[in-house]
Amino acid sequence: MKKQQKVSQTKRSVVISLIVVALLAGSAILVFSKSSPSVATIPSTSTTSTVASSTTSNTRTINVVGGFASIPSPSPVGVSGKAPTVVVPKTPAPKVEEASDLIIGKGATMKLGQKFTAQYVLATYSTHGVVQSSWTSQPFSTFLNYGGLITGWVKGMIGMKVGGRRELIIPPSLGYGASSPGTGIAPNDTLVFVIDLLKIG
Repeated sequence: MKKQQKVSQTKRSVVISLIVVALLAGSAILVFSKSSPSVATIPSTSTTSTVASSTTSNTRTINVVGGFASIPSPSPVGVSGKAPTVVVPKTPAPKVEEASDLIIGKGATMKLGQKFTAQYVLATYSTHGVVQSSWTSQPFSTFLNYGGLITGWVKGMIGMKVGGRRELIIPPSLGYGASSPGTGIAPNDTLVFVIDLLKIG
């Protein structure tokens, strides 16, 4: 009789132990499952890109020209066929040529040595204003060759498409250097051109 009681007590304690283990395991699962949603609430890359796109939608897209530093604050895009507004940056003049496409053309692509017709506006860092504009007279035609044009123009126009408008900021080393070729252009001046490519050939 006593043996039977001992066996049944042992069975009960084993059952109770199993129940306790099961309860502990179940509560552990509940604890870990409660903490797991916090992993899911970490912002995903899609959330970040949504925020980024809404931020960039309020700013103008800067069209980078391959091989050049982009202009951090380019002049206004303006309207094709009308003289552009040129804004000289208030930041220090860059040491390298900068370029940005304000309007991307859809026509033929400019290559070295080709004849072209264009309109341009020139502003300088020394005056912080416009000093020349072909828009006040007529478009001009010439060949895209070194020696005939300043180096910054030749380098900056290669790859431009007809119908496009490109802004170039040209340091003195690629412009007129220490010489002063005309009104408003000081020795070692940095030049800001906005060029509309009308035709090739």
